[in-house]
Amino acid sequence: MTSEITLFVNPTAGRGRGAHAAQPAASALRAAGFSVRTVLGENAEDALTRARAAVADGTGALVAVGGDGMANLALQAVAGTRTPLGLVAVGTGNDFARALGLPVRDPAAAGRRIAEALKGGDLRDIDLGRAEGRWFGTVLASGFDSRVNDRGNRMRWPTGRFKYDLAMIAELAAFKPFPYRIRLDDGEVREIEATLVAVGNGSSYGGGMRICPGADLTDGLFDITVVGDCGRATLLKVFPSVYRGTHVDHAKVTVHRGAKVEIGAVGITGYADGEPLGPLPLTARCIPGAVRVAGL
Repeated sequence: MTSEITLFVNPTAGRGRGAHAAQPAASALRAAGFSVRTVLGENAEDALTRARAAVADGTGALVAVGGDGMANLALQAVAGTRTPLGLVAVGTGNDFARALGLPVRDPAAAGRRIAEALKGGDLRDIDLGRAEGRWFGTVLASGFDSRVNDRGNRMRWPTGRFKYDLAMIAELAAFKPFPYRIRLDDGEVREIEATLVAVGNGSSYGGGMRICPGADLTDGLFDITVVGDCGRATLLKVFPSVYRGTHVDHAKVTVHRGAKVEIGAVGITGYADGEPLGPLPLTARCIPGAVRVAGL
């Protein structure tokens, strides 16, 4: 393995934490004997082009510095290769790092963990989801949660997570379940009324909401959580339990497992790792061992 490591940095992650986090992470890697180069990019497309070039040139690892969006972008560069991925999680949600048991908002500790893993060969292959030609590590969301994302992304004020709280309130006011078509592993098509359908490679999204609490990153299967035809009162009652993962015990919630899932609903956008994939219908596949991760 080459001793050169590529830092893939989102300077705006976590309201500016990305830029500040790069330095202690780089210092930890250099202290362990690695040379470090940094990739920024003028925008996401340019950054991804540069990251893919670093992987093609044989970098020893691609280390994403930022949040789940930056981790998702890094996956597009390293998935399907043997180049290890490191995560310095300093974003708002950091659900991928949580699922992997990696340090969150401690860039020096993350840098040391990555360095130790690379030097000791402590690398692990994990599954990824793939939909619409894009890789994802945590959850593909659709339904009420993705409608909240849609509305929040359109809002220019306020900034930060508070706008998504306001977006949720606004969506609740107009809430009703959506007609879905779901098909698992080439089985029969099921038509249901559902509040949301979440396809989990990892267990959580939205900064610790354990929507698919039983998801395992190494079993080759998705956990698919279906929240049925709830009313507003039931949704408000069930929602807080998502952080504990106990919502799956509610009568309106069912969990399925499969390596492939097709979901369709009119007027619903799919989001994977918090990034928009496009309108439903979408087909997602779980790809075993698709990426090698350092520091687990």
